Amino acid sequence: MDETAPYTVAALYRFAPFPDPQGFAEELRALVAKLGTCGTLILAREGINGTVAGSAQAIAALVAHLRALPGCADLDVKYATAREAPFARMKVKVKAEIVTLGAGDLDPANRAGDHLDPAAWNALIADPDTIVIDTRNAYEVACGTFDRAIDPRTRSFRDFPAWFDDFTQKLREEGRQPRIAMFCTGGIRCEKSTALAKARGFDRVYHLRGGILRYLEEMPESESRWQGDCYVFDERVAVGHGLEPGSHIACRACGAPYPRDGDHACEASAERPGL
Repeated sequence: MDETAPYTVAALYRFAPFPDPQGFAEELRALVAKLGTCGTLILAREGINGTVAGSAQAIAALVAHLRALPGCADLDVKYATAREAPFARMKVKVKAEIVTLGAGDLDPANRAGDHLDPAAWNALIADPDTIVIDTRNAYEVACGTFDRAIDPRTRSFRDFPAWFDDFTQKLREEGRQPRIAMFCTGGIRCEKSTALAKARGFDRVYHLRGGILRYLEEMPESESRWQGDCYVFDERVAVGHGLEPGSHIACRACGAPYPRDGDHACEASAERPGL
């Protein structure tokens, strides 16, 4: 990270029971107004999710406040830096889910798959008997993904349960109960998708601790099984190893990412990528 950059960017989430997310939201709105941060925080009864940016001191104060919330001492946070504000304003929202899957109560805080660190992840996905699934949407996968990963080609995370049920039905018809490895940008979607897999009766389910972002931060490029860039939901568009700026830019008309030096077939009417 560039320690001289004026903005610290924190991508964070935690599944934890929040009986009063509206009350927490009111407290956070007052705090972020005082700290002068920008970005989005989403709260629900299942926990908190978001990406925020501000001065190093402001982000440290905000993270300390969040870690003091019930069940959030182990809040997952991934840091980066930016030369310019990556978000136009600060939003604190209350929703039904902190990441919308629409598959009912899956309890990812207690029933997600097993976390793996980058080295163990490399070994697992190198095994041909492991099924590797990218849980992100098609426009994200187009920027980059792991070697051997299956792309469900979803437009929304809500599409994932139907794809997974159809895909695993074929596995069952073949009499297979394979190891399943899932990954996403920061870890939150794979917490839910592995909880879905376990709810569907699969026991050997794994996901990458901290997601692609932590992998790119910690794994030396010479040992990496990642190919391309990782799409991120801010003005950086995409990042590579070491979380350095990637080679993709966003179309001003439709919002889709595409290679800086490549062609882009713009579909201005397409749904714009978002959180």
